[in-house]
Amino acid sequence: MSDSVEAISPSAARAAREVRVVFSRLRRRLREIGGAHDLTPSQTAVLSRLLKDGAATASGLAAAEGVRPQSMAATLGALEERGLIRRDPDPEDGRRQLVTPSDAGREWVEGSRQARDEWLSRALQDRCTEEERETVLRAFAVLDRIVQ
Repeated sequence: MSDSVEAISPSAARAAREVRVVFSRLRRRLREIGGAHDLTPSQTAVLSRLLKDGAATASGLAAAEGVRPQSMAATLGALEERGLIRRDPDPEDGRRQLVTPSDAGREWVEGSRQARDEWLSRALQDRCTEEERETVLRAFAVLDRIVQ
């Protein structure tokens, strides 16, 4: 190891492990609460992206999600089968289709998000003191700084 590379401290290694483990548990719990177990992670990601970014082509979604077009076709097929998306002709190029969330897809995402927010807010309210909630807010400011 060269002199310019500082060894990772035990506290940094432990903090990294704890953050990863807790975030993994929290993600799993939020998926359960939000009904995400009904959809695969990729289906959820595509539906959320469509809501956030608007209409897209299947190839545009595949590129944005970093998957093969065949994988995106399967994801979109499953979402369409459940009535969560619509496909309409692209007004600029009739050979292509634009994918948009259906009303049911919009409701699913919004309902899932609301259920997760309510559960987490209630858990923080019921299981933490005001001081602990302030500590959580400060910790997330630090984590946000790390990922910037």
